[in-house]
Amino acid sequence: MSKQLRSRAELITEATHAAADFGAANDLVDEAAAAAFGVNRTDLRIIGLVANAGTLTAGGLATAAGLSPAATTTAIQRLTHAGHLTRRTDADDRRRAVVELTARAVDLLEEVYGPVERAGRELLERYSAEELAFIVDLLRRGERMQLAEARRVRER
Repeated sequence: MSKQLRSRAELITEATHAAADFGAANDLVDEAAAAAFGVNRTDLRIIGLVANAGTLTAGGLATAAGLSPAATTTAIQRLTHAGHLTRRTDADDRRRAVVELTARAVDLLEEVYGPVERAGRELLERYSAEELAFIVDLLRRGERMQLAEARRVRER
């Protein structure tokens, strides 16, 4: 059947399969990245959260990662020992500590994910502003749906 003659139902099915395939491919990249860092997937997620934030308190990291305070403390200890995180006193509130990435972790993030980001940007360059707005909307709605589904599965 030609692509122009596919029904809406067929296109929805193809889109859901494409989204699942994209997620599985992303999973493979993250699996390889975790191996490159010598960490598990949860620790890789923590590295990403700290990279996006710059610095985080343990409590802020626990909330962002959806982990208990004890699990977060254990992960911070593992990642500090592995040379990916450092702890320091917060410049704004000397009573609390914050974690941040080491220079080595920043370099490894660029080595692993920099080419992925550049390839993704190159792919997106072919789309118009209107198409990009649609893609952003679709991805943000998909993100919210996935987070809601993760909550639903955890609560069952």
